[in-house]
Amino acid sequence: MSAKDNYISPLIRLNPEDNVAVARERLDPRELSEVEGIPLRARIPRGHKLALRQIPMGEAVIKYGQIIGFATADIGAGDHVHTQNLGVGEFMRDYAFCTDIRPLPPVDRQASFMGYRRADGRVGTRNYIAVIASVNCSATVSRAVAAHFTPEVMARFPGVDGVISLTHGGGCAFNTKTEGYDYLTRTIAGYASHPNVGGVLMIGLGCETNQIPALLEREGLAEGERLQTLTIQTVGGTRRTVAAGIAAVEAMMPGVGAARREDVPASGLSLALECGGSDGYSGISANPGLGHAADLLIRHGGTVILAETPEIYGAEHLLTRRAARPEVAEKLLERIEWWRDYTARNRAEMDNNPSHGNKQGGLTTILEKSLGAVAKGGSGTLEAVYEYAEKVTAHGLVFMDTPGYDPVAVTGQVAGGANLIAFTTGRGSVSGFKPAPSLKLATNSEMFRHMSEDMDLDCGTVVTGEETIEALGERIFQAMLDTASGKETVSEALGYGDNEFVPWQVGAIM
Repeated sequence: MSAKDNYISPLIRLNPEDNVAVARERLDPRELSEVEGIPLRARIPRGHKLALRQIPMGEAVIKYGQIIGFATADIGAGDHVHTQNLGVGEFMRDYAFCTDIRPLPPVDRQASFMGYRRADGRVGTRNYIAVIASVNCSATVSRAVAAHFTPEVMARFPGVDGVISLTHGGGCAFNTKTEGYDYLTRTIAGYASHPNVGGVLMIGLGCETNQIPALLEREGLAEGERLQTLTIQTVGGTRRTVAAGIAAVEAMMPGVGAARREDVPASGLSLALECGGSDGYSGISANPGLGHAADLLIRHGGTVILAETPEIYGAEHLLTRRAARPEVAEKLLERIEWWRDYTARNRAEMDNNPSHGNKQGGLTTILEKSLGAVAKGGSGTLEAVYEYAEKVTAHGLVFMDTPGYDPVAVTGQVAGGANLIAFTTGRGSVSGFKPAPSLKLATNSEMFRHMSEDMDLDCGTVVTGEETIEALGERIFQAMLDTASGKETVSEALGYGDNEFVPWQVGAIM
């Protein structure tokens, strides 16, 4: 094999129409006068963009074959394209409802994993007992109940993965006719009935707005052997409630621990897709690799939940084209319009993203970030659009309206039924999300090595040319099956994931 055969370009050009390329490694004009025949006019950090030709001020900057913004100054070939010369602008998008539907072929042989079959037909990948606070005022007691169940105590109760407390900062001082109340009750109910949760203790204060009986009735839940409730003011104070809570959880242990893993089809998986702190490689390696894995899961009959509405803004036309029905596309655009209004009345902008870390990693505009983020959803048909924390009942690719803020977004997806999370990050996001295991997919190998204790898979192999997107997707899919069968993720091994239950607070707090 010749040296030419081993040559890997220092630039990654993602589409023939692009007028920028991404630097595979740092490019410095003091070390390199030109790259691919283009004079190198500035230092280009790895993951950042280089202009392939002259781009006059006002002209569209193209990446992925799509507009990621407009030149705010004249850009010369070989210039660094970033915040100093690239900004967002308004332009027309062709939504072309339902014109790009490409059904994914079914597989010849159904994949499977070892999961917990639940009475409602869903499948769990873990088997927890959850202590859920109805209001912030019962959070301390809820945490104290769960804290009693240390690894030493849990050794007495085989078959149960642990006792987790799900506490939050709301539950009172709001109107029960608002979106915020809908979101909170749906979220709590989603966790209380989650397939990864075998037993629930719900604890309230007693005088809060979010009354437990009203919540149970509203969400179609009922007390029983696996769902118990306590209120501090009724029991007689915090210490008595902690003692009563511990006793209630201990009484659930034999029934919850009796559940056994069994071989179940991969169609039982409901996968939440999430972007953490992203970089310029996110849309090149981890996200499209995860997209291929998502397609594989859909081909096996599973469910894939794309979310983070502010981070598909600018790429929504790619989803409306793949909508199964016009009303699905219309609902997605309705949620985009809701966000336009929501940001305007809160004196914010849709382009508040990318974050500081995203920009350091090479992302410049929300359009660029969104085009890379939407790649997580693969190429399947968009079957449905859900509001925050709604129970997901459709199979295939669906979308859930959530903020881009990771803990709030994932909380909504898990409430919707996601029993597994695939979390891509180029900067090093480290959260866990009990009761659902979370696989961390590193977009670049340097960060993977630097934060190896917190990352599950290195996807930088695509950037270095060691692996194709398809091969990476196969590897991610296998890791999903292994994790669903009980293999610990790194965040689980470290004991993380107790503090990421963050329901979306919307509306006036009085």
